[in-house]
Amino acid sequence: MTNIAVSTRKPSFSPLRLDSRSVAWKAGAVVLGSLFLALSSYIEVPMVPVPVTMQTFAVTLVGALYGWRFGALTIAAWLVEGAAGFPVLAGGAAGVQYLVGPTGGYLFSFPIVGAVVGWLAERGWNGNRVMLAFAAMLIGNLLCLVLGTAWLAVMIGAEKAITFGFLPFIVGGLLKSALGAATLKLFSTYRAEQRDPRA
Repeated sequence: MTNIAVSTRKPSFSPLRLDSRSVAWKAGAVVLGSLFLALSSYIEVPMVPVPVTMQTFAVTLVGALYGWRFGALTIAAWLVEGAAGFPVLAGGAAGVQYLVGPTGGYLFSFPIVGAVVGWLAERGWNGNRVMLAFAAMLIGNLLCLVLGTAWLAVMIGAEKAITFGFLPFIVGGLLKSALGAATLKLFSTYRAEQRDPRA
């Protein structure tokens, strides 16, 4: 007789276990996550036409820690806050114009990036395997650059978009991916120590 295993596997890395939390806990997590995203927006190096911020670090980290569903939801909530006029976007900016201007492609990519990184983290690309965590973060940063540059290309042309909206951000993406992976590793190590009182 053949055993057929039906996969009911739960996510391998869901530190906050948001799926099993109360509505109030989930709402609090969304608020804290959007606050973290807002704070990351204030760490900015002015560039034209798109500034360098710590937003993609925060976006990928929220995705990895919250999981793909709540990560994307939290990031979308933060974008709604920005569109509604709250000063949560890069450098304290706010308003719908940022969602339809040169930065629009990058901003709209963020929930997608958070979902992709969260999905990968739930499947083992996380702090338990630091190189896979780095790869997940790098994929997220690259996806953001590709989608943002494609949007920018419609506005200023492909050559200028690649020159000003893609190439200058490659090194930053690598560094933020490494920082994100290191943060997940620290988080994973801390949780392991909490589970093992002998550590």
